[in-house]
Amino acid sequence: MELYPSIEKSDIQEIKAFQEKKLKEVLQYLEANSPFYQKLFRENNINISEIQKLEDLKKIPTTSKNDIQQNNQDFFCVPLSQIVDYSTTSGTLGDPVTFGLSDKDLERIAYNEAISLACAGIQKGDVVQMVTTIDKRFMAGLAYFLGLRKMGASVVRMGPGIPELQWDSIFRYKPKYLITVPSFLLKMIDYAEKNNVDYKKSSIYGAICIGESIKNQDFTDNILATKIKEKWNIQLYSTYASTEMGTAFTECEFQKGGHHHPELIITEILDDNENPVKEGESGELTVTTLGVEALPLLRFKTGDLVKAHYEPCECGRNTMRLGPVVGRKQQMIKYKGTTLYPPAMNDILNDFNGISCYQIVIQSNEIGLDEIIIKLSTENDSENFENEVRDHFRAKLRVSPKIEIIDFDVLSKIVFHPNSRKPITFTDLR
Repeated sequence: MELYPSIEKSDIQEIKAFQEKKLKEVLQYLEANSPFYQKLFRENNINISEIQKLEDLKKIPTTSKNDIQQNNQDFFCVPLSQIVDYSTTSGTLGDPVTFGLSDKDLERIAYNEAISLACAGIQKGDVVQMVTTIDKRFMAGLAYFLGLRKMGASVVRMGPGIPELQWDSIFRYKPKYLITVPSFLLKMIDYAEKNNVDYKKSSIYGAICIGESIKNQDFTDNILATKIKEKWNIQLYSTYASTEMGTAFTECEFQKGGHHHPELIITEILDDNENPVKEGESGELTVTTLGVEALPLLRFKTGDLVKAHYEPCECGRNTMRLGPVVGRKQQMIKYKGTTLYPPAMNDILNDFNGISCYQIVIQSNEIGLDEIIIKLSTENDSENFENEVRDHFRAKLRVSPKIEIIDFDVLSKIVFHPNSRKPITFTDLR
């Protein structure tokens, strides 16, 4: 298997031509096999033979997660007897959305993770400790395992949580990389310092960071990454993925955004009117999956607001790179005339050393306006701590949220819920 696909270092026009060929194959497959897209093409008088260029995609209506939730079975393109794995992702209307994967789809996500992790520097023979769940119908953990296996790395399947066991495993098997939610690294460091674990002399070289942002928009380390590196000088690599895409955007050694795999996905960055944004502007990532057999998606709006970077990377790849997620479109908050997204609030809370865990809660007040409540646990018993947090919000974001101090044992069970693969630091009750 080619871990460093040549198409990613090809000329921009070659990549475009390659993707347009793949697009035609997807359209033909959907027209032949997808009840949902057959209906969409018919109702919108779409002749797929007229979709020749990537620019022609705008002739086709976009697809949202609501569409999948309301018509889940109609998205399946193969008989259920060919589904070898069921994964789910959160739905916008309450119930989870089911994604089935065929044997070919499992091979595809294995290939995706293999080339993505190779992009970050993992090589055949490296030992990698997975600090992430592989069960509970999450696709991510399964994808990491299959990708590492496919590229010839050794896997230590630890699962999330329990710093003591993580360190025991690290010193026992000497992994070079961790795959983890980055905020958990702070918990591992805290445990190590309190229990005289010489973590700075461990085998760990780097961590593939999932679920949380570690970069600012200019690719400098954000507050979370800075706090980790101040304590533990390891490499941190960003990655962005979702169940719907079945594809990852992972940083290379130059850490300037997650690289696009043109053989696996077509990307568009769209504004509120579903027009392509100008270069350098942020917009909603919209994707068309390539090579998916069971549940392919065409012009699927991810809900994530991102900025794309098109200049060639120092690593030699000419593929587009995605910067950190600006925010989720549905999580946009209008608070007293100010537009906010959770990542900006995360940065402020991560800036406080005394906060052991937190959750941002958004709800509508009695007159229908957005209200921000910051629930946090702290070891700081200063009477002024609440005011310090509130003042920091006021200085950085020009808003003054309500602060609630909650016992760690109570809040941590909500934030680090066993059924979630990443901390639940944001809850929208609107």
